[in-house]
Amino acid sequence: MRVLHITSGNLFGGVETLLITLARNRGLCGSMEPEFAVCFDGRLREELSAAGTDPHILGAVRVRNPFTIRRARRRLAELFIRRKFDVAICHMEWPLAIFGRVARSAGVPLVYWVHSVNSGRHWVDRWAQRTPPDLVISTSRFVAEGLPKRLIGIPSEVIYCPVDPSANHDDEREAVRTELRTPSDATVIIQVSRMEGWKGHVLHLKALNMLKDVPGWVCWQIGGPQRPNELAYFESLKGMAQELGIADRLRFTGQRTDVPRLLRAADIFCQPNEKPEPFGLVFVEALYSAVPVITTAMGGAIEIVNDTCGIVTYPIPKSLANAELALIRNPAMRLRLGSAAKLRARALCDPETQIKKIADALGTLSRRSQANPISA
Repeated sequence: MRVLHITSGNLFGGVETLLITLARNRGLCGSMEPEFAVCFDGRLREELSAAGTDPHILGAVRVRNPFTIRRARRRLAELFIRRKFDVAICHMEWPLAIFGRVARSAGVPLVYWVHSVNSGRHWVDRWAQRTPPDLVISTSRFVAEGLPKRLIGIPSEVIYCPVDPSANHDDEREAVRTELRTPSDATVIIQVSRMEGWKGHVLHLKALNMLKDVPGWVCWQIGGPQRPNELAYFESLKGMAQELGIADRLRFTGQRTDVPRLLRAADIFCQPNEKPEPFGLVFVEALYSAVPVITTAMGGAIEIVNDTCGIVTYPIPKSLANAELALIRNPAMRLRLGSAAKLRARALCDPETQIKKIADALGTLSRRSQANPISA
């Protein structure tokens, strides 16, 4: 079964991490052969190529330039002619809006993989509504419960994304800490996320401000701006740290490609979302690294983090500060939660198990489509 994953490729986050995981672990399920089509050249294309799956490049699409849309659609249509795909998957609303009808015209079963909860009122959502998929995959129960009414009645699955167990980098712990100007005996709190306000950076800084008199902790903020508005936000966070008098305790690293290595050198993962996280692959990555997780009680995060592997708290500075203080002061508690963390991650997102679930769902769709051919 040959499967084509279609995405934009201009940013890097959870969707892109999923696609790279599927590429790297394609040998786990011999019945499914993944291929990838991306619009923009960049980190996703580079990492897919490094994984041995050179993606099909459709060309940069600018909605304000209809020629770029027609060109990308033509390239995808030609790809469907050259290679027989059993299933096409559009990841997120934008690819479904731009390319869904191309797959439909080619008679290829169409899957809409939903990675977030949207109001349905944005122009991209309305555009995507014009092409109903044959199967919906939701990245969490939270996302599935928020699916728009237009998708009711369409076959639907909830499949947690497969997540690679992070490589063991214990021997690099001291090297990482030296690189990030962090004492070897410090308690390191790490946050890894896109530079978007709802990820809770401001809330986190306010909580850390309450801990400024507590000795021995350092916070690594991993992630950098990918869009112009994110650059302004990134700079505002550094300014806020200065104003609060905690800048010397923080390390703003910008974009990194070695997140598992950084996680293994940390002691606590904290991402206090102020809006619901659709799922949260980075939480699972932290758990695989035996790092206890602190997050807020909303969205898909509560499907991942429980009291066996972390602390779920209210989205207010005082509650967050208390949770961090509890782990800073109690190494035994960190060890206990971290020891259970790997088991929790594996139970939710073991690559072999989850990739086979994906293959089963797509196989059922493909067989159903062969029995009842899709008309363009």
